[in-house]
Amino acid sequence: MRILIAGAGGQLGLALPEALRGHEVTCLTRAELDITSLEAVRVKARKHAPDLLLNAAAYNHVDRAESDAEGAFRGNALGPRNLAIVAEEQGLAVLHVSTDYVFDGTSEAPYHEWSTPRPLSVYGRSKLAGEEAVQLLCRRHYIVRTAWVYSTNGTNFPRTILERARQGEVKVVEDQVGCPTYAPHLAAAIARLVPTGAYGRYHLAGRGATSWFSLTRALFEQMGVTSRLSPVTTAEFPRPARRPPRVVLETLQDPRILLPSWEEGLAEFAAALRAEGKESP
Repeated sequence: MRILIAGAGGQLGLALPEALRGHEVTCLTRAELDITSLEAVRVKARKHAPDLLLNAAAYNHVDRAESDAEGAFRGNALGPRNLAIVAEEQGLAVLHVSTDYVFDGTSEAPYHEWSTPRPLSVYGRSKLAGEEAVQLLCRRHYIVRTAWVYSTNGTNFPRTILERARQGEVKVVEDQVGCPTYAPHLAAAIARLVPTGAYGRYHLAGRGATSWFSLTRALFEQMGVTSRLSPVTTAEFPRPARRPPRVVLETLQDPRILLPSWEEGLAEFAAALRAEGKESP
């Protein structure tokens, strides 16, 4: 299969080529393909003639989106819309990566692929708009919702919290629960999905669930960090964008592709950092 990856410079984009070995993969960074330009997408798709457009590009600045709704919707709704239009025009499939932030997190029960979205933030609304555009405009589509993605590359919570630990005491919220997802595990799951032709919506996230505080405590144990760690509530740590308090993604869609547990992902992440000879980024 010929696959064109948009957003190849991000955490997931960097993990995908290894997972997709055996396919003919073209990797385009944001600088090489601006998905908010319909004509740019058309030109690149004609040039590379892929079977699948894989969208790993996104506007991920959750708090900034509250004051930059236009930027969020351009990156997270207009971009996917353009990919879907071109895929339909040229007879391609499209895979779009979305987020757990499309849910409000008020349910104690897990959220499956048919749960009703109710985003709390501009970021969440922009990501849901992207999903809806892809679903409406391209018949051969995959929509992959994931959560709390991190890797040894780029800016993410585990790398940031390790850096903060160097400066002294660390305070982390304990009343937000989700499914931490190691980017190479997500990439491997996507690689299993794309040859199936089973188009639809999928939840692909690290199995199990934990809080940001518990994730940090486990990470510090893995990395031998001794800085003091204290739990705080969301109310004590206000941010511009509202976060869903509890989103546990459940996978019901067939083929039922399950990722390794979040603990396994964290252990691989920590081992990769240790192999690079660094405790923190």
